[in-house]
Amino acid sequence: MKKIMLGNEAVARGLYEAGVRFVSSYPGTPSTEISEFAAKYDEIYAEWAPNEKVALESALGASFGGGRAFSAMKHVGLNVAADPLFITAYTGVGGGFVIGVADDPGMHSSQNEQDSRHYAIGAKLPMIEPADSAECKEFVKLAYELSEQFDTPFILRLTTRVSHSGGAVELEQRTEKPVLEYTKDPAKRVMMPGNAKRRHPVVEQRLADLAEYAYHSPLNRVEMGGTAVGVITAGNCYNYAKEVYGDSASYLKLGLIHPLSEKQIREFAASVDSVVVIEELDGVIENFCRSLGIQVTGKDVLPLCGEYSQELLREKLLGEEPCTVSVADEIPVRPPVLCPGCPHRGVFYTLKKMGLTVSGDIGCYTLGAVAPLGAMDTTLCMGASISALHGFNKVRGDDSKSVAVIGDSTFMHSGMTGLVNIIYNGGASTVVILDNRITGMTGHQQNPLTGLTLKNQPAPYICLEDICAGLGVAREHIRVVDPAQPAELEKVLKEELAADAASVVICRRPCALLKGVEKKPPLRVDREKCRGCKACMKIGCPCISMVAGEDGVKAKVDEGMCVGCGLCEQMCPFDAFSSTTEE
Repeated sequence: MKKIMLGNEAVARGLYEAGVRFVSSYPGTPSTEISEFAAKYDEIYAEWAPNEKVALESALGASFGGGRAFSAMKHVGLNVAADPLFITAYTGVGGGFVIGVADDPGMHSSQNEQDSRHYAIGAKLPMIEPADSAECKEFVKLAYELSEQFDTPFILRLTTRVSHSGGAVELEQRTEKPVLEYTKDPAKRVMMPGNAKRRHPVVEQRLADLAEYAYHSPLNRVEMGGTAVGVITAGNCYNYAKEVYGDSASYLKLGLIHPLSEKQIREFAASVDSVVVIEELDGVIENFCRSLGIQVTGKDVLPLCGEYSQELLREKLLGEEPCTVSVADEIPVRPPVLCPGCPHRGVFYTLKKMGLTVSGDIGCYTLGAVAPLGAMDTTLCMGASISALHGFNKVRGDDSKSVAVIGDSTFMHSGMTGLVNIIYNGGASTVVILDNRITGMTGHQQNPLTGLTLKNQPAPYICLEDICAGLGVAREHIRVVDPAQPAELEKVLKEELAADAASVVICRRPCALLKGVEKKPPLRVDREKCRGCKACMKIGCPCISMVAGEDGVKAKVDEGMCVGCGLCEQMCPFDAFSSTTEE
């Protein structure tokens, strides 16, 4: 039976059919759905870990224990997991172990555009890359066989288009794999210098063996067509290349993208008149070809940045004019905004009103940097807001004019150590934790603060206030505020910023999109009271617009979107807003 599946769903199906027992991940677009789909199978234990490092280490432990294991993350999450990642090449595996990483060419939901293939090269680990949903499933299954054959983790590289595109997938039965017997082997798994020195030659020999395997591997294939042009490519770029060149070119489609087979590439290059390497982001395959003395067309005409497309390849490689579509009316700009009723809106309105310097973090609240809120000065990586604020304040010597803003899930991910650093080194910084009771940015995943697991089973509730107190923040400087009450929030912030002590302000209100969250009746505007002053527009609520009428341009609420949070009521100096339930 066949089923249309997203690439991420097909990966999860591959995990199921391969007999995987253990999945540990941290959500991050575009990788999130792999673990969510995997959790639907009763045969697979699946969990959200606090961060990617913990997830990879947990999955590696499950592999050591003899079960097939998997860990998924996005490309910047692999940075967090890099420490154990590099060690896994030395330790090898027990049960098969695959690490899924989803890159984001075009930065649809990411703060950079890094190419994870460099991790495979640096860590000396094999990497595979499917081009469609069917390959996602089949490559995963083969990766587990190879992981156990070569005693190494395999990295599965996806990109946004493959993860989130659909295709037909053949459904097959699960192959149950018994848990392997555990045998103590400290020489292989205790990576102190004496043991690691003996393991490094094993790693190098394994790479050589894998390069030899690559020549015969079913993961790679040659498709001969016209011989004037030979295309070397991988992943989704293969689909673009086929649409552009069709049968007029020949193709070396690489599924095992590290290590590469010198013999295979030399033979393919010799069979065609010219070689074009098509790969998104960095010229990894291209540089390998050039190191062999093979002349190729690649990044000399194709961009290093952004996603590719059929139109781009036709323009850059064939010299065709790009296809343009004429639109009669100008399409209005639709910038990303915080959702209606978002609890973060009142926080950033208040921070901007107070004129504070805001050290920001990664989450949907990063939109607090966008106009009209415009209340965030920096955003780096998960957890960096607290650490960066500490350094900022130590240099400038004034803790009363700056705060760090971090989400609840991000605080658990990597914010706690930054707070420890403030306490340990005598800082007096103020940290604002935005506790919306869920991991919002990636689509409402559970986290250690929600009381539920990935499989929606009850879990111990971890209390933010207790964590902060346990890390050393004095109880009297741990304040909990409703962010929908900006006047109270401003009062609390002023008090804590004036205190000569480290402090935490927890802004607690559930995400307005969560199931079960009470929605109040929508608001409306009394046009007789409205003066058109636009004070309500300062909060950037997508429900509110200025509409012209006979009495001038005045505010209007989209009642179909409004959730009745009441923030706009508090902005209006003329009491023009009221509930639709009021007569």
